[in-house]
Formats: sequence, structure tokens, C-alpha cells
Amino acid sequence: MRIRTRLLILVLSVLVPSFVAAALAVAYVYREGQVSQAESVAEATRAFALLVDNEIQSRAGILHALAGSPSLSRGRLEEFYAHARRMAPTAESTIILVEPGGRQLLNTRAPYGATLPLRRVSNIDELMREQGAERMLVSDLFMAPLGKRHDFTIQVPVRIDGALRYFLVMGVNASALQPLLRRQHFRDDWLATVVDRQGMVLARSRQPEAFVGSPIRTYSRMRLNTASEGVYESRSLDGIRVRAFFSTVPNTGWKVLVSIPVSEIRRVPLQAAAMLGGLMLLLLAAGVLAARRLAAQAIRPIEYLERSAEELGQGKEVRYEAQGLAEIDGVALRMAEASRKILHAQQELEQRVAEAVAATERAQSALLKSQKLEALGRLTGGIAHEFNNLLQTLTTALQLAGMTSTQSRVQGLIQTCQKTVQRATALTGQLGSFGRIQEARLETVDPGRQLRSALQLIRGALRDDISLEVDCGEGLWPVTVEPLQFDLALLNLAINARDAMPRGGALRIAADNHALALPPGPLAPGDYVRVRVQDSGCGMPPEVLARALDPFFTTKAQGQGTGLGLPQAYAFAAQSQGLLLLDSEPGQGTRVDIYLPRASLPVRAAPPPEAALPLPRARGTVLFVEDDPLVREAVLHALEECGFEVLVAHNGEHAVELLDSGILPRIVFSDIVMPGKISGIDLAGIVRQRYPAMPVVLATGYTERQAAIPGVQVLAKPYPIEKLVALLASAR
Repeated sequence: MRIRTRLLILVLSVLVPSFVAAALAVAYVYREGQVSQAESVAEATRAFALLVDNEIQSRAGILHALAGSPSLSRGRLEEFYAHARRMAPTAESTIILVEPGGRQLLNTRAPYGATLPLRRVSNIDELMREQGAERMLVSDLFMAPLGKRHDFTIQVPVRIDGALRYFLVMGVNASALQPLLRRQHFRDDWLATVVDRQGMVLARSRQPEAFVGSPIRTYSRMRLNTASEGVYESRSLDGIRVRAFFSTVPNTGWKVLVSIPVSEIRRVPLQAAAMLGGLMLLLLAAGVLAARRLAAQAIRPIEYLERSAEELGQGKEVRYEAQGLAEIDGVALRMAEASRKILHAQQELEQRVAEAVAATERAQSALLKSQKLEALGRLTGGIAHEFNNLLQTLTTALQLAGMTSTQSRVQGLIQTCQKTVQRATALTGQLGSFGRIQEARLETVDPGRQLRSALQLIRGALRDDISLEVDCGEGLWPVTVEPLQFDLALLNLAINARDAMPRGGALRIAADNHALALPPGPLAPGDYVRVRVQDSGCGMPPEVLARALDPFFTTKAQGQGTGLGLPQAYAFAAQSQGLLLLDSEPGQGTRVDIYLPRASLPVRAAPPPEAALPLPRARGTVLFVEDDPLVREAVLHALEECGFEVLVAHNGEHAVELLDSGILPRIVFSDIVMPGKISGIDLAGIVRQRYPAMPVVLATGYTERQAAIPGVQVLAKPYPIEKLVALLASAR
């Protein structure tokens, strides 16, 4: 295909979309012109309706003024008659005084004392039945019997000494609305009309003498009765096809119509669209001429590009020469740049490969650390589970030994062993730092009290050349955390701060309340307690700060740090549904903010001091499910010692077999982690499904599964026997 043919196709590819765009633009202008005109006329119609309402209200104001006339309140009707004639706004306006029964007492259109019609011609009585007599009412159009003309009436109630005594009525000639139409200065080809509720013409901007008192067309009346405002197409009374915009006059139910000939509605947008279309045609013509000139000049630069491409293919450096055509010059310039860049392509490629390798190594390192952390969590969790089973056996055995021995020396040894068990329990709690948080160990605490209780531990980790400042105000909101992990997080942060201040410095720990509408990170808006730990140490450069929360990352010498201090604090904040933020600059120290969500539960009361009390007594049958033989033997003796009748199952399957055999204990007490297909949580679900009224209590040393079964309580191992007995005895 020749170049000229391609250029012709190029020109057509430009012109065809341009014609389509021009057509769409013309259609858009035409449609927008119609919409704009419709909105303008609709707004003018609403404004006209308000003007009609103002006219009615001004005449009603005259009636309200007359209602307060002293002559009327004193019953001097002849004097009031003269006053009413003076107050009438125009000679065509009539003021009528009517009794509540409907009899006219006076009418300014007739002499005082003349015989007046016995009944009303207007539909005021009907409106009073529908809307009540205590408000202003405006009638529809009617033929006045005295004046023999088209009138409408405005009625207001007259109260004297709190009682309804009269109605003041103003009869207004329909022609009184015509000046209002003239003042609007509607265009000559527009038709403005006021109609009453029955569709009778009250006023008309064209030929009012021919159409006032005539009904509008049936279709128009139907459309007016279905909406308070709108637009429709119909024919006017004089046979012109129009688009009518209508709106309701407030307080009357009348309608005003502004009708525009359909031909006029189409003419204005068509003019705008035609003007835009002509402009687009001129622009397209100019584009065709410019395209032809471009085609004439395009052959020579294309040959230049061909030569340049050949040089580029040979690996030579292409020299740029301006051709006077923007597109060709752009391509030629880029070809020249490409020829220079080819010389450096190998170096750039090697650099990108090196970056990709480095990124892959970082990703593999992060994956390895994540796997290590997960493996560490599982390992420490398993150790915690087994160790807590051993501690449970020791705790139970020591309690039983303390109850059976009376020798003071033996009691002292037992108490020493129990303190040792408590320290071992605290150590096993630290093993769960990187595992899943244990619901059984969660407590709702006062963060200020918890922080103050950890100060002795923190001070013991600091050197004498580091000053510790604590700002912990009163009224801190409660938080739900694992207290041991809270203390451990503060201790880790304090140790990091100590190591960052080798020449001494200041460590400040503060806690305060914050109601956050825009909380940081992924936190939801709400109330949070912020615990801030800030030191005056050496700070961290950006590259260290970026990796400070990575497990096992440390800048300390080998053997002096594990790289788990900050990650443990971060894991504690995340497990507590909160967030840890780290900020540090070289030479400016480090600031750590831990946001903990406000707890909905009250702070748990501090447990009373432990005392050597006898085991409580209880009754009932307990199904005890435990796979560890040492724990099973120790707890079995303790439960029997307290008065329970105990059925023992070695695992979840054995417990289900006992239940299926017809044995129904009062309560089921089971370990969570057991061998086999049925864990303690699975067993609790089976019991809840089959025996909804049977209570279930679970015990755990450590588990990654959560007991999300309503009504099932969880004990953390090791537990005191008296706490277990009290829980089993009170469970429902």
C-alpha cells in the first residue's frame, strides 16, 4: 500500500470520529438547551404561582383587618358597612358579612338593609366541610348573582370574645387577576393561565374576555388533578399545540399554567445546535485543509525516518535533523535518543537484574522470618501446654497435701513449692508471646494500675544513670489485655531504651485517654488508651527503623540481643486489637505509642489475698475428660475430696461414648487439647447440641483454637482447685 493511500486513510480516520463527535455535541447542545429552557419555564411558573398567592394573601389581610373593627365587635353593622366600603381595595371588590349559618347580613355591592340572597353561590360551604371553618378559604370561580359577573371569594373567620360570630367574605372579580398577568411580561407567544380547582379559567394572558369562565380541556384537567406541579403536552383552548408547565398556588388549590408553543420550544435549542453544528463544520473543513497540507509534506520526512531506522538497525548513532513536522521530528528525536541508550542497555539490564535478585532475596528473607516466627509460636505454645499440665498436677497435689498435713514444717515447704509453681506459671505465660492470644488469660484492667505494678520490674532493668519518669493520670479507661504480655511489652521497650542510652538519659512512660475520630493505621474510630514510651537515646536511622519490627532483626552484637523485643510489643498490641506506632530519628531518641481500645466491661476487682482455706464442699456428678494421666489422677482425687461423684474419660471419643450410653452427668469438665478427632471444643459443641441444659467448663494450657460457644467457660491451667470447685458448683 502506498504512502499516499495510508495518509488518506489517516485523514479519514481523523475526520470520521470528528464528524461523530460533532453530531454528539450538537445532540448534547440540543438536549441541554431543552432541559435548560424547561427548568427556566418551570421556575417562572412556580414564581407566578407565588405571586398569585401573594395577591390572595394581601386581600385576605384586608379581611383580617376588618375582623378587628370595633364597630363589628359592638354589633354596629351600619357603621361597619360604611367602613367596609371604604376598605374595599377596588370598586369591583365586594365585602360580605355572613352569619355562621350562611345568612348574609350585609353586602357592599348592595345598599345597606337591602334584601340579600339567602344562600351562597360559591363552593365555600363545601370547602368548609372539607377543610374546616377556622382557616382562610378561597372559593372557585362562580357567577355572582348581584353583579352578574365571574367572581371568586375569600373568606376568613371572625371571632369575638373567643367565639366564632361571623365570616368576612371578599368577592373579587376574576378580572382583578389580569393586571397581575400583565406585570409578568411574559413573551407574546407564551400563554399564562390561572384555573381553579374545577378547571375553570380565572385569568388568561390572551383573549381573557373570550375564555374566562370556560373549562380547560379534559386531558389538561386530568393532568392538573394528579400532581401539584409538572409539565405535559396538549392543545390550548384556541387550538395551538403547546407544552404546558403548571404549579399549584399555595392555600387555594388553584393551578397556574405557562404554555409555550411546541414549535417555539424546539426553535431555541435548534438554533443553538445549528450554530454549534456550523462551527463544527468550519473546524472540520479547516482540519481537512490542514490534513491535505500535511500529506503533501509527509513524504520527505518519512524517507528521512527510513534512513534513520536503517542506521539504528546497524547499531550506529543516529544524528537528529529537524524536518519541520512535529510528529516526524518527535519520532526522529526519539530514534536518536534510542541509539544513544542502546550503548548503555547492557549496563542498565545488569542493574535491573541485580535489583530483582535483591528484591527476591528480601522476599525470601521475610518469608523465612515469618516461618520462623510461626514455628516459634507453635513450639512455645506446645511447650506451654505440656508445662501447664505438669504445673496443674503439682498445684493440685500441693493443695491436697496442704489440706491433709498439719505439720508446720511441711506446710512451709508446701507454700515454698506453691510460690515456685506461681513463678513457673509466669514463665509459661511468656512462652505465648508470639502465639495466639488466650481468651482464658484476658482480663479487663486499669492500665494505670497495671503500669504502676510493672514499675518495679522496669526499674530493675534500668541502670542508675537513666532517670525514669511516669505520667499516669487518674480516670484512664479500662482495657482488655493479657496482663503478663502487657508487662512484658513494657519491659522489652524499657530494655531497648536502656541499650539506646549507653551514656545515660531519660525514659518517660505516659498513659492517657484519646477519643479518635480519625485513628492511625487500620484502627476503627473510637476511644483508645495510648501508652507512650519515649527515650532520649541515639535514635534509629531510616533503614533500621524500616526493619525494627521484623522478628530476629537486631543491631546489637551477637549474643547481646535476639531481635524479639519490639516484635513482641507489636504482637501484644495487635493481639489486643490495638496498634503499635514507632517513630525515631538519629540523635532525637525513639518514641513508641501503643493504642489499646477501650473495654466495654468494667475493671476486674483485685483478688483478695490468698489464705489457706479448706476445700469447698459440693455435690453432683462431673464427667471429667483429661488425656494427661498425672493431671487426671491429681484433679480426680481433688474433686472426689470436695464431694463430687466423678466419671473419668481419657479423651473426647471416650466422653461421647459415655454420654451415648445413657450416663448424664450434671456438668462436663474437659481439657481442650486432646489426642484424637474430638477436642474439648468439639466435645463442648456436641454437648450443647444434644443436651442444651448441661453446663460445660473447659480448661487449657495453650491452644490456637478459640472456644466461641455461648455459655462455655474456660479455665487457664494451672488453676486452683477451690476456683474449679466453685465454678463447677455454680455453673448453669
